[in-house]
Amino acid sequence: MSDSDSGSSARLGHVSLVANDWRRLADFYRRALGCRPIPPERDLHGDWISEATGIPGARIRGIHLRLPGDGPAGPTIEIFQYEPAEPSSEKPVNRPGYAHIAVAVDAVAAVSEAIVDHGGSAVGPVTRRPVPGAGTITFQYVRDPEGNVIELQHWEAESAPA
Repeated sequence: MSDSDSGSSARLGHVSLVANDWRRLADFYRRALGCRPIPPERDLHGDWISEATGIPGARIRGIHLRLPGDGPAGPTIEIFQYEPAEPSSEKPVNRPGYAHIAVAVDAVAAVSEAIVDHGGSAVGPVTRRPVPGAGTITFQYVRDPEGNVIELQHWEAESAPA
């Protein structure tokens, strides 16, 4: 559907990560990926948030972080911690639904190393592969300290034939 078909334009506002410890996870994203906090910190509670979420007695605390590179109007990562919380489990990369966020970086291996140094982990190795019609991608799946999957990727344009 085009903008004119829907009557409005859409753009990505944020991606939400529900954390076990929002401060720890926000610190990881700041240190490992260079995200910047976008104040204010949130502390949302009361009947209105319980009604909006469908969770009786809900309280949500956290912050939005902006990835470097998109400027002041770019999308954010919202890192929120809910009370009460559901137990978490590690999510496989092939689980139906939203599976990961992809972050464009200049050097996949270097950023992967920073992810691991700051408490994350690698899922698989750095992989480089030509994609016909799109260029060459270098990518790696990694996990943050709470198990959320991040795809680190770097694209190179296809070379024109000589």
